[in-house]
Amino acid sequence: MARDLTQLEVLTELEPCAETALNRHLSMVKEWHPHDYVPWDEGRNFAALGGIDWEPEQSRLSEVAKAALITNLLTEDNLPSYHREISANFSRDGAWGCWVGRWTAEEARHSIVLRDYLVVTRGVDPVALENDRVAHMSHGFVAPMEQANAAGDGGFLYSVAYVSFQELATRISHRNTAAVCLDPIADRMLQRIAADENLHMIFYRDMCGAALDLVPDQAIEAIDLIVRNFRMPGTGMPNFRRNGVLMAKHGIYDLRQHLEEVLQPVIRQWNIFGRTDFGARGERARERLRAFLDDLEQVRIPRFEEQRDRALAREAGRGGGSGPQ
Repeated sequence: MARDLTQLEVLTELEPCAETALNRHLSMVKEWHPHDYVPWDEGRNFAALGGIDWEPEQSRLSEVAKAALITNLLTEDNLPSYHREISANFSRDGAWGCWVGRWTAEEARHSIVLRDYLVVTRGVDPVALENDRVAHMSHGFVAPMEQANAAGDGGFLYSVAYVSFQELATRISHRNTAAVCLDPIADRMLQRIAADENLHMIFYRDMCGAALDLVPDQAIEAIDLIVRNFRMPGTGMPNFRRNGVLMAKHGIYDLRQHLEEVLQPVIRQWNIFGRTDFGARGERARERLRAFLDDLEQVRIPRFEEQRDRALAREAGRGGGSGPQ
């Protein structure tokens, strides 16, 4: 029986693929600048400089839009934790190191533009936002692959599987947030961010696909564990549950979208259920994955949607809404 490859061996074998994917990314990515997406003429001083501090009535955003934008911003803002995780599980040398640096630089634009937009337009309370940023960054990000790392040398496989799904999930969250902001400037900004996230997803998805070809059993075990334990990187931030419920109730990101727009497309791209190169270990992992997806589709999603519909009906019956407050 062939032995498992170590993380270093996997990275070494896949470096030519990483170089090809990096060059393709650089040929496709479009240069943009955060300052071009912020309505600076709406800005005014706060009290510390003789102006007026934030009050709730200054915001034009609905409660749903506020929840989504805060969640998206705080997610993007925790970049130091993500950089630490990915640089530890990839490499600082060669194509891998170039990618990690480039990805980090591109991701940094997202938090810059989101924060500038929210502060300039007074969309949310900037003091509460800053307090939440400090709390979230102080907590950091505990990657779901860390539980796997305790069992062996496989950090890269768990990491690349996670970001293949996570980048796509984040793209969808940004895209759907644009629809509830009711502001053409926010729409333009969030569509620009979503386009970045899509290119990042393509890089990671292709690297994970190459890993599946190289070490099928090891890779499918990582994919199975990540899918069954997936959580968004914002998990643990202040008010994450409340904001996540609002976002799910109003169609920004919910379980059906997670299955149909994230998990299923990526799994189809990798041809997980059509491959014939898995050994006994890989087959067991694939069957666990299949059972989880079936349960998600047949049990968990219908149950969630039933509960959501009841909640929305109660809200409508009370005359509740999600307009500016």
